[in-house]
Amino acid sequence: MRTETCDVLIVGGGPVGVTLANLLARDGVSVIVVERDIEVYPLPRAAHFDHEIMRLWQELGLADAAQKAARPAGAYEFRNAAGQVLLRYDMPANAPGGWAASWMFNQPDLERALRERLAREPTARLLIGTSFEGFESETVALYCQADEPFRVEARCIVGCDGASSPVRKALGIELEDFGFDEPWLVIDAIERDASGLPDINLQICDPARPTTCVLMGPGRRRWEFMIRPGEDPADFLTDSRIAELLKPWVPEGAVEIDRRAVYRFHGLLAYQWRKGRVLLAGDSAHQMPPFLGQGMCSGLHDAANLAWKLKLVLDGQASEALLDTYQTEREPHVRAMIQTAIAMGQVVCATDPVMVAARDAGMLAQRAAGKNPVPQPTPAQGPGLFRPDDAMARRMFPQFGRFDDTAGPGPWLIRRGDHPNLDALLCGHEAVLVRPDRYVFGAGEAAGLTAAYEAALTSTPFACSLAFSSRTGGA
Repeated sequence: MRTETCDVLIVGGGPVGVTLANLLARDGVSVIVVERDIEVYPLPRAAHFDHEIMRLWQELGLADAAQKAARPAGAYEFRNAAGQVLLRYDMPANAPGGWAASWMFNQPDLERALRERLAREPTARLLIGTSFEGFESETVALYCQADEPFRVEARCIVGCDGASSPVRKALGIELEDFGFDEPWLVIDAIERDASGLPDINLQICDPARPTTCVLMGPGRRRWEFMIRPGEDPADFLTDSRIAELLKPWVPEGAVEIDRRAVYRFHGLLAYQWRKGRVLLAGDSAHQMPPFLGQGMCSGLHDAANLAWKLKLVLDGQASEALLDTYQTEREPHVRAMIQTAIAMGQVVCATDPVMVAARDAGMLAQRAAGKNPVPQPTPAQGPGLFRPDDAMARRMFPQFGRFDDTAGPGPWLIRRGDHPNLDALLCGHEAVLVRPDRYVFGAGEAAGLTAAYEAALTSTPFACSLAFSSRTGGA
């Protein structure tokens, strides 16, 4: 049996796994990505990413490719069955990440760009048509490619292998269930004539049939229809039923249906994201309903958080305890996203007439009073490798212009006067120290910041508990 070796083995070649591989390989880490499928899945799955993720594509030199695969999202409206606007978000054209706040995109185009970039990295390999067979140990995984078994010996393994995650199952890690489970029909379509189609993203909060209509990447649309209790999901996949559902939305000949599928929208969170040198990221670690558009985004934040920490640990520049901060930082952020997405879903999915009437009356009254809510800031990271009791820590440092291109990968120590356009962001402090994932470590006196950062990397006593923030489950 042949043996392959690398620093980091990534199981799963979707956006999260290949992004993590690109970040690691860029920094000289040897990485193997194993992927069961031969080709990029040809149809869209994720639909949305935000300004922070566009900033990540910028870091990898993929901003142009991302813009070709995407279009900025404008307004996002919640409407009731009568067509009244219950809620409207107008997405800013310039958000703190330095890009438009919200983007709708075509996943296959972006995945191909990620793979093409990875192919240019001399320390990275993508092994397609390769199935996961199990673990021999926490650093040795068994695989099969074209009916030929082989071993991969790696210093670390990251499972980015999706919602059903064979890696998570092999580790015996269980999932926390948030109690939201709704089946929806998803229809993807190619635009033939967009003139009669909605020009903004919509949530139709109709108790008879909650519906989503969104723009996707250039030239594409998506509709989602909730399947009510007692209805058979298989009935919704027929041509006649789909034509019936789309009739109020689509003038004849305006679109060509590209895909139809029934998905279950739910909230799940792995109790444990790390066992020794094996870690989970993306859908392997967490899943959420799509109403907030943060499912893929959350996985890509995992990749950005994990990449620089793995690099430092593998190079001996940081204690292995640094890997414990991955879950303590990321899980509270993801948990908040799941809870917010579920709350939005509960507004959309309400079918009880009394509840719907009260919802509509309350939201219309708020809107009439000028209290239309604005999108909330991205939740802060949880405790971990951040300066304790620091008001600036644990949030992403804003980007003005294309500052990141000038500053490079990081970490950054930005002193007052170094970059006059950024002085206002220091909030009166002498300096701010920004981690490689663009999150602020802390602010204060420059020498003290540097010393605190270096000490935190090489020692275990962070100013927080390194225990997982929710109970652990499984074996």
